[in-house]
Amino acid sequence: MLSGRESRILALLVISGFLNYVDRANLSVGLTNIQGEMHLSPYQLGLLQSAFFWTYAAFQLSSISGWLVDRFNVCWVLAAGFFLWSGATAVTALVHVFAVMFSLRLILGMGESVAYPSYSRILANNFPEHHRGLANALIDAGTKAGPAMGTLLGGLLIASFGWRPFFLVLGIASLLWLGPWVLWMPRARGLEARQDPAAVPPVAALLALRPVWFTSVGLFCSNYFWYFLITWLPYYLEEERHFGKRKMAVYGSLSFLAVAVSSVFSGWLSDHWIARGGTPTRVRKTFAGVGLCFSTIILPVALAHSAELAMALLLLACVSFGVYTSNVYAITQTLAGPCAAGKWTSLQNGAANLAGVAAPWLTGWLVETTGQFYLAFVLAAVIVLASAGCFVLGVEKVERVQFG
Repeated sequence: MLSGRESRILALLVISGFLNYVDRANLSVGLTNIQGEMHLSPYQLGLLQSAFFWTYAAFQLSSISGWLVDRFNVCWVLAAGFFLWSGATAVTALVHVFAVMFSLRLILGMGESVAYPSYSRILANNFPEHHRGLANALIDAGTKAGPAMGTLLGGLLIASFGWRPFFLVLGIASLLWLGPWVLWMPRARGLEARQDPAAVPPVAALLALRPVWFTSVGLFCSNYFWYFLITWLPYYLEEERHFGKRKMAVYGSLSFLAVAVSSVFSGWLSDHWIARGGTPTRVRKTFAGVGLCFSTIILPVALAHSAELAMALLLLACVSFGVYTSNVYAITQTLAGPCAAGKWTSLQNGAANLAGVAAPWLTGWLVETTGQFYLAFVLAAVIVLASAGCFVLGVEKVERVQFG
């Protein structure tokens, strides 16, 4: 059982992850409305959705986010990033020009780039191994419930009031999280800065490790699948399945919610297995491999003529993906240990979130070129299967790496 202190910290991290993903996914909910108002092509929509990931990936891949998390008080770094991304969301409601909206999505990416490195360092310092599966799963569930709730409420609110009030209220309301975080954030000395600079391995030492490359490529491939869903699923449901805005909101939110519920249950189950003697290697790899392989059920969604069958298959693919996501960051935190968790996660997320640039842009290009989503679904299924190979075959033992 989590202690009261662990529960408070974790609850706030889960809420921040929830708001993080509402903010990054809100554009897709209002995509058809923004397209009609600003007269944008599918290719421009793809560029707009990928803009967030340009800075999000660059700040992590360059180790700027990891350096901030390791060098300064990680709790205040997270608070500053939260303020930046929430403000960018609110200001987007006032924009009428494509270039300005593109710039605000870049700022959104800068703010959110510190989130996962901060989560990893806070969890590695405050939660034991047999609690990290559930802790990571709950944060992951927050990131999946974010698009679920954002799609549901966003779809309903946009249908009634338009996309601009939704963005404005969302950005301003999110800032309320900062009060409880400043009050209850962890205050252990180990979170303030690096206690021993020599204990934190340099980037070159991390890049020399096989697990760093395979966790990064594996997360890139699984992120491609996930970002394909959160950036284009609402548009697919409206344009190719001909769902109305409200019907899209319901089915889109159920898909994302299925990932969240599956992730929480799988995280609890993995911790229970480890507590009963299962090794992190066997447990984490089993959940990652099984979840990713069954996520390929996404492909028949594009082939099913029946909307009901397509939605059932979509939910099954999302449940399978949640089995994987519950354990992916627990793998990294175990491999890296407390001293390297921030920097390793930053490098891994930086490389992996280039998928956020690729998936929206490439999907937009395929849809504009072919006039349908079939090839986009094929590509997502192939890439998620490659992710399974990286985690199951590429990563050897899930145990703490000994640096130099």
